[in-house]
Amino acid sequence: MGRTKGTPKTGGRTKGKPNKVTADIKEFFAKVLTKNQKLLEEDFKEMEAADRWRIAEKLAQYVIPKQRAVETTINFEQLSDEQLDSVINELTKNLDDE
Repeated sequence: MGRTKGTPKTGGRTKGKPNKVTADIKEFFAKVLTKNQKLLEEDFKEMEAADRWRIAEKLAQYVIPKQRAVETTINFEQLSDEQLDSVINELTKNLDDE
């Protein structure tokens, strides 16, 4: 029988704490990769260029965070002349370099 609706959760894993099995698997793979680093590097060098890039792209997602698009809305009518000048300067500051 489950707990009554509206009753706070008690016990179990706290929010944000990784699952024990997940942590164990991550640790296992980290050890395997560390112990076989030289062999993996040699295998990587022996691959065709296209395969190397494909593997590098797949591995990159684990070390380089994915970028998200950022949207913002500016109500220009509410900005002072000084604020508008600041926005314009910020948006155009790298145009002179090109």
